[in-house]
Amino acid sequence: MHEVKLSDGIIALSPLRLDDVEAHLTGEDELLARWLNGGPGTREGVEAYFRHCQEQWETAGPLRAFGIRVGADEVLAGTVDLRFAGEGLAPGQVNVAYGLYPSWRGRGLATRAVLLASQYAANEGGEEAVIQVEPENPASAAVAQRAGFTPGKQTHSKASTQFNWYIRELHVTSSDQRQLRDSFQECPRLETSPPARHD
Repeated sequence: MHEVKLSDGIIALSPLRLDDVEAHLTGEDELLARWLNGGPGTREGVEAYFRHCQEQWETAGPLRAFGIRVGADEVLAGTVDLRFAGEGLAPGQVNVAYGLYPSWRGRGLATRAVLLASQYAANEGGEEAVIQVEPENPASAAVAQRAGFTPGKQTHSKASTQFNWYIRELHVTSSDQRQLRDSFQECPRLETSPPARHD
């Protein structure tokens, strides 16, 4: 497995692995299924996808899928994927897709993950990061804007789904660290375990 670990001191990003399957299936909810995964996951489907992600790391393929990890135990809080090639992307553009499990939302973790992943993409030769958001998903658009992305064009997928693009130039600099610090200066201290469920 490709050894990559990125951290900003609050979260860490490292490649998805097969022992993340259970946490992913437990964490997936209707919003992730709708906006990110294209439908509810099955154990067989998630295992196959995570194996594909590992193969992409091992072969330096165009997909780099990270687990978003929190705390000393590196609890899986969600995922962020980079695609260095794909439908509608120009050379040098990198698609960024992300999702958090419900108990981890609202803490700024997705913005942190996007900034860390964007740093990685710049170091790997990416010139422009692209986040594609369906108009009915304002929470994802808000993450993009907090991470310094600006509105771009509107496109339609082959399946006729409309996407609003948010774009950000990528540079190998320390500006992402400044952006992280400035974006979260007033954030409350992060708890490293999800809140207790009251079902």
